[in-house]
Amino acid sequence: MSAQQPDGDPARDIGAPRAVITDGLPSQLPDTDPDETQEWIDSLDAVVGHAGRERARYLMLRLLERSREQQVGVPSLRSTDYINTIPPAREPWFPGDEHAERRIRAYIRWNAAIMVHRAQRPGIGVGGHISSYASSASLYEVGFNHFFRGKDHPGGGDQIWFQGHASPGIYARAFLEGRLSEQQLDGFRQEVSHPGGGLSSYPHPRLMPDFWEFPSVSMGLGGMNAIYQARFNRYLHARGIKDTSDQHVWAFLGDGEMDEPESLGTIGLAAREELDNLTFVVNCNLQRLDGPVRGNGKVIQELESFFRGAGWNVIKVIWGREWDPLLAGDRDGALVNLMNQTPDGDYQTYKAEDGAFVREHFFGRDPRTRRLVESMSDKEIWNLSRGGHDYRKVYAAFKAAQEHKGQPTVILAKTIKGWTLGSHFEGRNSTHQMKKLTAEDLALFRDRLYLDIPDSALDKTLPPYYRPDPDSDEMQYMLERRRALGGAVPRRRAEFKTLKAPDDKALDVLRRGSGKQEVATTMAFVRLLKELLKDAELGPRFVPIIPDEARTFGLDSLFSSHKIYNPAGQRYTSVDRELMLAYKESEQGVILHEGINEAGSTASFTAVGTSYATHGEPMIPIYIFYSMFGFQRTGDSIWAAADQMTRGFLLGATAGRTTLNGEGLQHEDGHSLLLAATNPAVVSYDPAFSYEVAHITRDALVRMYGEDPGAPLGGSRSPDVMYYLTVYNEPFHQPAEPEGLDVQGLLAGMYRYAEGPQVEGPKTQLLASGVAVPWALRAQELLAQDWGVSADVWSVTSWTELRRQAEEVTRHNLLHHEDEPGTPYVTQRLQETVGPVVAVSDWMRAVPDLIAPYVPGGLASLGTDGFGLSDTRPALRRHFSVDAESIVVRALASLADEGQVDRARVREAVEKYQVRDVQAAPAEERSDPSPAT
Repeated sequence: MSAQQPDGDPARDIGAPRAVITDGLPSQLPDTDPDETQEWIDSLDAVVGHAGRERARYLMLRLLERSREQQVGVPSLRSTDYINTIPPAREPWFPGDEHAERRIRAYIRWNAAIMVHRAQRPGIGVGGHISSYASSASLYEVGFNHFFRGKDHPGGGDQIWFQGHASPGIYARAFLEGRLSEQQLDGFRQEVSHPGGGLSSYPHPRLMPDFWEFPSVSMGLGGMNAIYQARFNRYLHARGIKDTSDQHVWAFLGDGEMDEPESLGTIGLAAREELDNLTFVVNCNLQRLDGPVRGNGKVIQELESFFRGAGWNVIKVIWGREWDPLLAGDRDGALVNLMNQTPDGDYQTYKAEDGAFVREHFFGRDPRTRRLVESMSDKEIWNLSRGGHDYRKVYAAFKAAQEHKGQPTVILAKTIKGWTLGSHFEGRNSTHQMKKLTAEDLALFRDRLYLDIPDSALDKTLPPYYRPDPDSDEMQYMLERRRALGGAVPRRRAEFKTLKAPDDKALDVLRRGSGKQEVATTMAFVRLLKELLKDAELGPRFVPIIPDEARTFGLDSLFSSHKIYNPAGQRYTSVDRELMLAYKESEQGVILHEGINEAGSTASFTAVGTSYATHGEPMIPIYIFYSMFGFQRTGDSIWAAADQMTRGFLLGATAGRTTLNGEGLQHEDGHSLLLAATNPAVVSYDPAFSYEVAHITRDALVRMYGEDPGAPLGGSRSPDVMYYLTVYNEPFHQPAEPEGLDVQGLLAGMYRYAEGPQVEGPKTQLLASGVAVPWALRAQELLAQDWGVSADVWSVTSWTELRRQAEEVTRHNLLHHEDEPGTPYVTQRLQETVGPVVAVSDWMRAVPDLIAPYVPGGLASLGTDGFGLSDTRPALRRHFSVDAESIVVRALASLADEGQVDRARVREAVEKYQVRDVQAAPAEERSDPSPAT
């Protein structure tokens, strides 16, 4: 048998070789003084032998602490004991009036719960969450009274992500402050039906644009967006656009929420860029929606390991002040050992039982800890609080976080879900779904909060809200604290100086076409962006955002002129430094280069695109990405961006299911336009030509940031939109802008690009978008040349905008029968034409089918339904039946359906072009896309 240490663990043989890595410490480093090393080892062995492992452990921890103070460079522990990070001796003086703050907290607790309870009244029953805010009230109130800076603060105010399920508590405080009325509280979750309007269920800026700033109930996105907001604040400061040095970003998250991959997926960026202007506050009430977060484990310890490993400063707030004497008397570490070993499932159970249960099942597990509480009553044991409910402990953590330099901070605060709501709520697995308080709960809740509400007022359906006299000490204290910190929070402002429209000269580079050069629409947009960056007013406002595909999209040409933002600059010698397109980083860089990280890129897009409201500084994000990995991968983030009223440009580059040939199933995008159509804040365009890109971009800039003249077909339109442009990597000769271009139609969604040739025979209409317009033009030639059919070619710049305008007209007609019925634009344009309509794009058929209900006589659509495939463009287009020859066959079939051509002609065309044979697809043959004169 191997030798044993006193505690029973195997002892390592002194002569045995050491492991290369032991607990993260490299052992291959040379020993310059083996004798001295052995003395230290012998000393440690002596302490273990004479004073025990606990004493040795304490000494080692003190040495580690001292080594960090001396900057020795020893790796830190991944986790620490299950006790508060800040010991009582290091807690700062609490500057507030704790009695007044406790009373304020009681009023808010009551009103938050009653608001949700009243929302369950007969005939309403709209739901709500009581318990999340109940667990986190102290965390928020410490922030409101001492840390959260409002918009009127000289430093500009903080940005705060409130936990979504805690919204009732934020409304309840706003009610006390006089910002919301009793009538509005009774409209919780009744935004349409409640007289005068109601309150949104969660933090939704789009629904309450003067109140909420940041949406946070898409679990996991709040933390990620907060990180990129803190980073963007530094970016604005570095570029000299705004002094953000006195602003702090706070993100309140739940421990169950931290299971979302987005919650932890980008924390490395915050540490790498030393974002000490950022604090996460994780409300660790140990419960998910249905049960414990880590019943068999310890979520606080797990999260500590994650954040410490990523380079964050971690502050644990686990125990309230009542535990301090017990921990001070724990001479041999028995209590700390119990705390370390007890799983979260048991801690949850303790708070659902009573003091006697805790005495027996927690302290009673070790005779030494049992003796620690011998003199305490069961009530005193029951009143041993958790740190997240102790004002002083929370204040100490917040202050330490705000003062810490060089790292972001996470505060892990242990709380009880449903705290103060009574035994039916506290710590129960079902508490998240509980919406109503029983009559007994109401009375006990009132008594626990010491509120002056008579029994006669405790109606089981509509118990009263509580608002003390406005002149009371507590109310005056609360308002004074907010005045001192810069005004009410949360509050959103959207006040900024509008930007001028870009000069026509900047657009000319695209409007005059590409001449003999073949240019893809992706490159056309990049050319336009280069021109816009030269604009004295607009140029500094553009922020290109790239997820490690700059060279693919041609944006590497901006590296040398505008550089990549890096707060540390470029401390290395670039391998391509001699090249014109060398990779260059700078503290004042303009480009946000996010790496292989679409989620983080979308978070940056949101931070940049809401700067007009968050900072009063309009910035224009240009987020260009691999088309497939936009709406498919980050659709939820784009919805959150819509909620936050983000403005800017989303560029779906390498778009289309056949255009990005060679990539195959996952990369070839034929459905993002359909996904984008589901988001009401996304204005989607699928431009075919560079001049279309120019007009769309100019109109978007005027709409989002300038003096908007209105919608192309008349009427007003919201500036709170994002423009999604799909652009392609297939080059062709870009035509010059046609004389007399129908700009109104282009912006509305469609215009006739090329009338059919004058031939004796039937007519048809070909509708195409994006890269499919050249296919339609080739089909126009074949129809005239081989079949005597004249086809008009329409460029459909936006299937989605056509659909939305048609839906608006249809709804207006339905609800206003007294008015002259309107006609959708697409219907109006096509009812003036002759012949069947065929629609084609490099997207699935459901995209052009968006307008099918509004096309007179119906629509025959061609599209790229199914998975992507890896092959040549001609082969793929023949496979999906969208190439020019397939368009001809479809047009002839539609004419045959109307009796205008013999059906035998369709069979003849199928055989002539061999459209069922992929091998017969002709090599890429592009017609001149300029319209026939």
